[in-house]
Amino acid sequence: MINSEKQPFTILLVDDRDENLVSLENILEAPNRIFLKARSGNEALKVALRNEDIGLIMLDVQMPDIDGFEVANILKSNPKTRDISIIFVTAINTELEHVLKGYAEGAVDYLQKPLHIAVTQSKVRVFEDLYLYQRELRNTIELKDKINKQLERFMFVVAHDLKSPLAGVVSLLQFMKDDERITSSEELLDYFKLMLDASTHLVQMIGSILEYSRDSHSKHSLEEFDVDDLVREMAKLLFPPSHISIEVDNKLPTIQTHKLKLQQVFQNLLTNAIKYNDKPKGEIAVGHQEDGEFYKFYVKDNGAGIAKEDQERIFNLFETTTNASSRDSSTGVGLNIMKMHVEEQGGKISVDSVPGEGSTFYFQWLKRMV
Repeated sequence: MINSEKQPFTILLVDDRDENLVSLENILEAPNRIFLKARSGNEALKVALRNEDIGLIMLDVQMPDIDGFEVANILKSNPKTRDISIIFVTAINTELEHVLKGYAEGAVDYLQKPLHIAVTQSKVRVFEDLYLYQRELRNTIELKDKINKQLERFMFVVAHDLKSPLAGVVSLLQFMKDDERITSSEELLDYFKLMLDASTHLVQMIGSILEYSRDSHSKHSLEEFDVDDLVREMAKLLFPPSHISIEVDNKLPTIQTHKLKLQQVFQNLLTNAIKYNDKPKGEIAVGHQEDGEFYKFYVKDNGAGIAKEDQERIFNLFETTTNASSRDSSTGVGLNIMKMHVEEQGGKISVDSVPGEGSTFYFQWLKRMV
């Protein structure tokens, strides 16, 4: 619940009679409330356009210059003021035709003169809470956008700094691959090829990250590709320890989407499943099922598991679990980025986990993006 005592709420009172303005302010007075006053329709329009923080307008219907209906109509037609809630305060009858006219002009509620103090205070409190919740939501969205931009910038800088030395490693490996000291040993040659493939894959992935960071979301290209191939290739290039196996439960689908984003989700889940597996024989499984317009993918492991109190907050930025190994080595960024990738195309992500037995992460992904 928002603490309204600490957050200002601005109300514009509009009435052509001073005694009505004074009476209304006395009824609604509270420590956090700021009152603006206007004594005509024209003055109300000027005040509303000058003040961006108005959360509610208490608008008298009967005024000498332009009436409340006209004022509401003008306010709702202006992008700067159209979202302000309006309560009509009227001494005229509230028969259906007048009420409907008010709603048509943009009112959200009616109050009949003479005002009932408790009803008036209660209705205004409801609109105050709604306004403060909306403002908090806007602030949260702005903060999320700011963090996203910072993360993209961070990702660009890191990828840029890594690309050159990795490209040098690939060039050196390409030069060495025909060395007879390597080609003379079949086992050594196999290891060498794996090392070259992994390095080449990293360079390509870093190139994709750089492209992703340069372009806006709307410019990211859609690709049609086989998710099964993607996951199986990734399972090899992550080089899991010999005691950990990664299996695909069923044939994963072909999908049209932003490949890099889906790849990041799988890579994060598989990396964590490997990293935090504490069993002598680690088992990781990947699969999917149909879920309407989505595929519902899962990554299941038999690792350390996640405590119930951690299962919601691990997707928050910079949050880690109470698991000791997680506290020591996790930044709390990867799962948050993964959550954003899933949610930005309408999907949901969740985890089922039993401490000591393992975890299963589920996420939805659109079958086909357009």
